Amino acid sequence: MYSRIYVLRFPKETSDKPIICKLVQKYGVEFNILKATILPQHEGLMVLELLGHKQHVREALDYLKGFGVKIESLSTIIRRDDDKCFQCGACTGICPTQALFISRPDMAVLFDPDKCTGCGLCVTACPVRAMEVSLLQTVNTLSD
Repeated sequence: MYSRIYVLRFPKETSDKPIICKLVQKYGVEFNILKATILPQHEGLMVLELLGHKQHVREALDYLKGFGVKIESLSTIIRRDDDKCFQCGACTGICPTQALFISRPDMAVLFDPDKCTGCGLCVTACPVRAMEVSLLQTVNTLSD
C-alpha cells in the first residue's frame, strides 16, 4: 500500500466543503489527519497522510488541486545513531526493503539509506532507539 504525508493549504472559499471525506468515497483513498486548522472563511492548513494505491492517491491529489488546494509533500527520512546502536539486528527482520541488513561473515548490522522508504518500522523495533525518523518537506508531490 502506498502512503505519503502531505501539507494541504485550503483557500478560504473551501472551508465549509466536505472535500477530504470525498477522497474515500471517490478514490478509495484512506486518510489520517495528523494536524488541522480549518476555520470558516479563513485559509486552512492540514497535515494529512494518504494511503491507497499510488494511482488513486494521485487522482485524489488532482481532485484537491481542482479546489485550489496547495499541496506540498512531506517525506520521512530515517537515520541511525551509530553510537547508540549495539548491533542486535532486531531492525533487520522487520525492514521491508532490506535497507537494514546483516553483513556476513562479520555479522555487522548495516544501513543503506538509499534503499530506505522511510516507513519507520525500524524505529519501533529498535530496543535502544538508535533509529530516528524526521520529516523533510519536498516540492514535487506527484513524482514520488
